[in-house]
Amino acid sequence: MAIFIEKPKIVQASGNKPKIIEEFIGRANSGTTTISVARMVSPGGWIEPQQQPRFTEYTLVLRGLLRVETQNGTFDVKAKQAIIMEPGERVRYSTPDQEGAEYIAICLPAFSFETVMRDGETKKPY
Repeated sequence: MAIFIEKPKIVQASGNKPKIIEEFIGRANSGTTTISVARMVSPGGWIEPQQQPRFTEYTLVLRGLLRVETQNGTFDVKAKQAIIMEPGERVRYSTPDQEGAEYIAICLPAFSFETVMRDGETKKPY
């Protein structure tokens, strides 16, 4: 059966500045637990706490630069580039350039506040 997603749901973001998360598919918008697909728009200078997610995250940058700090190095992911983070890897995302960034994040299984495991955060409601 087809499920039509008329519009995304805005999900609360973490970090030092306001960031827009539009979830199209996932726990908050469609009740889907197997995958989440969201569009992110982060302002310049945004940074979030380190995390150690229990899901795989596939990130495709559409515009700007997304900095991805991992235990194995730092990656500056630019437009038309992507990065894959495996479950259990410590990571911190940021958008250091003035223009910020726009990117798509796909999580398997779907993103949840219980499984993102951000430093210093407790569970947040959708």
